[in-house]
Amino acid sequence: MLQKLAPLVALVLNGCMLLPSQERQPSVHNPFPQIARVAVAPFFNLSTDPTLDGRQVATAYFNELQLVQGFEVVPVGVVEATIHEHHIALASPADARRVAQILQVDAIVIGAVTDFSPYYPPRCGLQVEWYAANPGFHPIPPGYGLPWGTHEEQDIPGPLVFEAEFALAREQLKTQTPSYEPIAAPLAQGAGKDATPKWEASKTTVTTHATGTPGSADATAKAPASTTASANGTTAPSAATSWPDPRGFVPPPPSRQPPVCWPSEAPILRHTRIYNGHDTDFTTALESYYNFRDDARFDGWQGYLQRSDDFIRFCCHMHIWEMLTARGGAGETRVVWRWPTIR
Repeated sequence: MLQKLAPLVALVLNGCMLLPSQERQPSVHNPFPQIARVAVAPFFNLSTDPTLDGRQVATAYFNELQLVQGFEVVPVGVVEATIHEHHIALASPADARRVAQILQVDAIVIGAVTDFSPYYPPRCGLQVEWYAANPGFHPIPPGYGLPWGTHEEQDIPGPLVFEAEFALAREQLKTQTPSYEPIAAPLAQGAGKDATPKWEASKTTVTTHATGTPGSADATAKAPASTTASANGTTAPSAATSWPDPRGFVPPPPSRQPPVCWPSEAPILRHTRIYNGHDTDFTTALESYYNFRDDARFDGWQGYLQRSDDFIRFCCHMHIWEMLTARGGAGETRVVWRWPTIR
């Protein structure tokens, strides 16, 4: 009986090897029509590796961002030349916004490498912030643009649901957290007692109330919950009491006049991650990334973990993909059937 079944088993095994395998390539696009032209500044090196070149990381980020449909990216060299020409230090959000306005772009990317190791398993930490040239653009939280309240909501990955709910909880807790007076840093030698801390002098917006002095306990207790004021003295409406709306996102009707500008110093996009070469999810994504590239080298996707330039570029690819996907930038997944090479 075993002798009769042996040819059948061999035929089945060989047939499985001759069948094509299915591979999926996720796609991503620009979900923000108001942010189409972007500049990338040289990255800061905050890691312990002094040999890491921030321009190399910024160039890799530029190349991967330019591949995303809907973005037009200014080269890193043009941004660097503009910074040197106008003697801008990029030490504050105002500096970043100034560079973006000079370059006539919608936003500028300011990034930093927080951790890096080229040795196997390689490791790379990225902290990237996007600053809009228009000060009226406010932060875009994770969960923006996702199909909440629809049948597609059940298809949202669990990590994205957690990230969106966590970001929403942080914003809601800002109105529920007790206020406190921060402990001032020790004054430098020779500074006067009335010297204002540097971080305090850089504040551009304050909260005002109906009665009392700004920031006082009496003013906070008597403040209306529906209004806040900016430095220019104008009043901005706060979130509605029923927010978030149970109906989901209901777009307002078109306005005949542009909305009032409420300046914000915060970045419109912010994403921080660290990537490890021994992480299973990371290597699975790297294998899929390699399979859809026409790479003539023979070391496969494992070679990307041995070459720092390829590893950094894939980390930038993952960083952009995660940031945009969490904000409604995921597109249709491409399904490809591949025949085995021994066919």
